Amino acid sequence: MRLAILAACLTLELAGQSPQSLRLRADLEFLCSDALAGRVSLSHEAEITARYIAADFQRSGLAPGAGGSYLQEFPLVAYRTDSGKRALRMIRAGVRKEWTPGADFTGAFSRDVRIGPSPVVFAGFGITAPEYGYDDYAGIEAKGKIVLIFDHEPKEDDPRAVFNGTGHTLHAGRTTKVANARRHGALAVLVASEPVRSHRGLLEPTPGGTTQGQPLRANAPPQSLDDDSQIPVFSISDEALAELLAQPADRQRAIEAGLRPQSADLPDTRIELASGNAEMHRGVSLNVAGLLEGSDPVLKSETVLITAHYDHLGTQNGKVYAGANDNASGTVAVMELARMFAASGQRPKRSLLFVVFGSEEQLMLGSFYYTAHPLRPLAGTRAVLNLDMIGRDEAHIPQSEGVLKIPADTSNELNLVGAMYSADLLKVIQEENRGAGLVLDTKFDRDHSLNALFRCDHLPFLAEGIPAVWLFGGFHPGYHEPSDTVEKLNFPKFEKVIRLTYAAAAKVADGAKPPKFGVEPAPR
Repeated sequence: MRLAILAACLTLELAGQSPQSLRLRADLEFLCSDALAGRVSLSHEAEITARYIAADFQRSGLAPGAGGSYLQEFPLVAYRTDSGKRALRMIRAGVRKEWTPGADFTGAFSRDVRIGPSPVVFAGFGITAPEYGYDDYAGIEAKGKIVLIFDHEPKEDDPRAVFNGTGHTLHAGRTTKVANARRHGALAVLVASEPVRSHRGLLEPTPGGTTQGQPLRANAPPQSLDDDSQIPVFSISDEALAELLAQPADRQRAIEAGLRPQSADLPDTRIELASGNAEMHRGVSLNVAGLLEGSDPVLKSETVLITAHYDHLGTQNGKVYAGANDNASGTVAVMELARMFAASGQRPKRSLLFVVFGSEEQLMLGSFYYTAHPLRPLAGTRAVLNLDMIGRDEAHIPQSEGVLKIPADTSNELNLVGAMYSADLLKVIQEENRGAGLVLDTKFDRDHSLNALFRCDHLPFLAEGIPAVWLFGGFHPGYHEPSDTVEKLNFPKFEKVIRLTYAAAAKVADGAKPPKFGVEPAPR
């Protein structure tokens, strides 16, 4: 009798739900189950998740997207810093100043390193932006030196600023700045918050950093791509900056007054730095890729990517961080989109590559590896539609209060992040939204406090000059918390986002002219 009652209740609960909703819920319940323990990077449960997605791609009729496999392996290094092996010293006029880890500087590095004493060069905001006629490295030599830079961008709270007004460009991101320093031959980078600043909230995460006070890497050690070309990066305090650089606020104001660099060597100044690890081991993470080859003999060599990430934060203090919205929602959406395209019987002219990345919570390691080792040529990659956190209604978190205007009802709203880099792709999404009926918002492309531009898997593609938009339901209470569970998802909205993504991807894949990459601000 009890089983009969339970079956009847289940039938009533499922009555009226669409077949798509039932498929989505079934996949979500598995990905968010205790058995997968939060899908943390480099865990056995993360590998099970990747193989589950791969099997679904195969059942849907997609071809293997990684050569003869659905899985693209990428090497990682997991490490725990030994605080006793971390050191940062300034030597000036023969006098050594020892700074204190945690108070004066923070940071971790995947290898044991010892650098210096080395000369130091101040490189302003660390930006080389030919499109804006600005280069902090013009007139200085960074090779063989430690580079000191400010975080963020000049005049970021000025709506008239060249660097996208109150929004960010890619040049504000720490990944971009460090890569620029590395190209200029720097040994290491010291990053200081700009002395005159207005930003607050969710600052861009760094290795070992946190978001909303929650560990980005759960209980697992920090992870990095196994790449010997990386250089150490330390964040330094305002007090350490003032000791290193005379009148830093005046230098910032001078840069911003005429958008002219104030870069210079720091005379008679040397820096010693060291970083060492108490624990270090190598492992392999997985991207999952399935291919639907295009129908046009010529255009099938070009690619439209539909992407998400499957990993989350694991288990902490005995509680499973299920990550239903972040990002089981995007994962099952990509799986469903693969089924829809494969079952349609009509292949678009360009090829579609469905990729679900691993290790996103470790600062987009899977997607950065993909752009360094693409499965389809980047030169022929025409657009990326990235799905992450698409199933919840947006609501204020402490960091967004006073920063963003969020409507009282967001049950039908969807944010588009990175749309400022392709007016063409934005136009396609807006036009195809007529069938989905969502309310679209580009507000995160005009914000410099929550740093959404740098927080998801669209970023590595934008850095390569590829139109890429993150479809994002917005932050919400319970973000990166155990309370991000399936029952809190808004399924009608969820299905609309899938419908919109299908239509937009089909339009780009079949369109005569692919979207162009540009830097014009998104329409307001």
